[in-house]
Amino acid sequence: MLPARAAFTGIAPPLLMAIGDDAPVAARIAEAAGGQTATIESRHFPDGEIYLRLEHSLPAPDVAVVATLSPPNARAMELLLLASAAREWGAERVGLIAPYLPYMRQDAELREGESVTARSFAALVSGSFDWLLTVDPHLHRIHELSELYVIPARSLHAAPVVGRWIRNNVQMPVIVGPDAESSQWAAATARAANAPFTVLEKTRLGDADVAISAAHLEAIGRRTPVLVDDVISTGRTQAAAVRILREHGHATVVCVAVHAVFAAGAHEALVDAGARVIATTNTLPHPTNRIDLVPLLARAITSDAMVAAR
Repeated sequence: MLPARAAFTGIAPPLLMAIGDDAPVAARIAEAAGGQTATIESRHFPDGEIYLRLEHSLPAPDVAVVATLSPPNARAMELLLLASAAREWGAERVGLIAPYLPYMRQDAELREGESVTARSFAALVSGSFDWLLTVDPHLHRIHELSELYVIPARSLHAAPVVGRWIRNNVQMPVIVGPDAESSQWAAATARAANAPFTVLEKTRLGDADVAISAAHLEAIGRRTPVLVDDVISTGRTQAAAVRILREHGHATVVCVAVHAVFAAGAHEALVDAGARVIATTNTLPHPTNRIDLVPLLARAITSDAMVAAR
């Protein structure tokens, strides 16, 4: 049984805490929201276990942990330990700000005996936190976070910010979804960018090989194609789309994504395919980060929806 949740009695932003590379972004969110950060000393023992120490007493009972959660396995253990430590230090409510939410891929049992790890991870998070704030989780067969999480969970949409970046940085853009799964991201981004959009057709040839059809390229015309997706992981789908666009005479192809996962070799694959510009948001730190979502996150933690969740 999950612990009872304490009622929220104020509207101030929560005290933010983070460890390692997440500390600077937590500080930026806190500054933008008019809040504070807690100073946490963290290091690893020789056997890999983590050491945590709060340098000063908590000035408020409402706390939020900021965590990028990539790579997911090692970061998840740090996350759960930090949530537990926050309660030991006196926090009555502990929220999670995870701009990138992992473990959304395996959301159904497709073969007998498979573990639905999306549900397992959601159970771990729900047992340790009182609320969750994230950005554009990869929802496929799961349509709402409430299907997984029993705590209040809010998903922010990056499309307005991404669309504004495209509008300000790309001349005569046309938004292109590299496959059917990306159509929702392409449509939302196109509205925000005030640009037309089209969606290409993908055929999966194997676990690590895809082909993109030349269908619908007539909709692009002489505009600059901007490939838009929620995540760049292996980069193979976007690389295949870049190549087909280049083959059909588009000298400049822009690749844009919300989450810069970038598995080994993914960035190089896009560059080799001919992508002139690669832009991602800073939900995950990467050299391609050009689109800042800190203001979006800062506004959200003091919004009516998040105050109600807390």
